[in-house]
Amino acid sequence: MGYDELKKLNVEVLSISVDSVFSHKVWNETELSKMVDGGVPFPMLTDRGGSIGRLLGVYDEDAGVDVRGRFLIDPEGIVQAVEILSPPVGRNPHELLRQIKAYQHQQKTGEVMPSGWEEGEPTLKPSPALAGKVWEVWQPKK
Repeated sequence: MGYDELKKLNVEVLSISVDSVFSHKVWNETELSKMVDGGVPFPMLTDRGGSIGRLLGVYDEDAGVDVRGRFLIDPEGIVQAVEILSPPVGRNPHELLRQIKAYQHQQKTGEVMPSGWEEGEPTLKPSPALAGKVWEVWQPKK
């Protein structure tokens, strides 16, 4: 999955850390540009002092850093999903893309996605008639 795929879904990506703009520039030029052709294509913002990290609940006061996290914020500014990981484990771009598509589908149709839903699979149409009968419509993947 690449940045272009996210842009096609009308997603804006921002990277934020307590590192300075200079640190971001050096990291992009010496590391990221060797992994991503041309370097990171989205804005890398600085959170000096951790105010954004505090707002999102990821600022580590003792270490003075923002803990690694991913936030899906909808066009109305509502946080729809949060993933916070410790440094040893990397994020899953496929899961990010799956969640974006699921939230966009829900906002467009009002339907909800069962566990493990992938684009093109059946969704659930919430209604009182569905109560106690979800099992008739959807079974978990084995």
